[in-house]
Amino acid sequence: MNNIKSRFSIKDLENLSGIKAHTIRIWEKRYNLLEPERTDTNIRYYSLSNLQKLLNISYLNNNGYKISKIAAIESSEIQDLVRDVAQKDVTNSHTLSTFKLAMINFDQKLFYDTYTSLEKEKSFTDIFYQDFIPLLSEIGMLWQTDTITPAHEHFATTLIRQKILVNTEIIQAQNQSKAKKEFVLFLPDNEVHELGLMMLNYEIIARGHQSIYLGQSVPITSLIDVLEHHDAITFISYFTVKPDKDCINDYLNSFSETILTYPKTKLWVLGRILKEANLKSLPKHIATFDSIESLVKKL
Repeated sequence: MNNIKSRFSIKDLENLSGIKAHTIRIWEKRYNLLEPERTDTNIRYYSLSNLQKLLNISYLNNNGYKISKIAAIESSEIQDLVRDVAQKDVTNSHTLSTFKLAMINFDQKLFYDTYTSLEKEKSFTDIFYQDFIPLLSEIGMLWQTDTITPAHEHFATTLIRQKILVNTEIIQAQNQSKAKKEFVLFLPDNEVHELGLMMLNYEIIARGHQSIYLGQSVPITSLIDVLEHHDAITFISYFTVKPDKDCINDYLNSFSETILTYPKTKLWVLGRILKEANLKSLPKHIATFDSIESLVKKL
């Protein structure tokens, strides 16, 4: 239990709940909604139960409940009300809060229970795009603001990775017919963020195409080995933090000169680092996409 974060600053609460620190303080003074504690050096902090309560309050407030009404409800009854509202809620705000709590608490059971409840109502692709993508966006923001540690990020992304792998294995067993097109999925040198690429692998297989998944940190020259066994290949890569923003165009030119000279080869690329590149004059047979969904439409 020592690795569980149990003390939160008001800035942490703001980042995790989306409620401004100023508003949190007003709610404390006016309605006694939270009870911060103090360290031996008189620094205010909030407990995990404070965070859980604030997430529930935020959820109810976003669903039309006034703070004055929430303040009149016994703390023990707030969770029951949240559960009732969530059953009728068509948004994913409560799910997102629950996933964040699971991450903060390193609570694998809570993560799985939340996922299992979603599975009863949604397909895996819907869960990924409607719930996991917003969660990953939140994780990125929370990591950048030091609200969570790399351990929290790895905990959540590893569980999401497991779900992608399990569902990919299921559709691989179902799709035994002759492949329509061939794709090779890889990440450039020193790029390790592969959840997006893994989801593309799932989408490709689900559509009956052949996918050769190479994964993290693959040098361009290593891709020549694949070309010796396959032709008419579309390579797909996902640039999250690599190549360095000053080297993206050099990388794409190098890829073109090394790989795209082979007949019937193409490169499709996506990822946030592409925003740093000059995409006006890309080498021939290279296409860029602004999201997984936009690329999937081209399959």
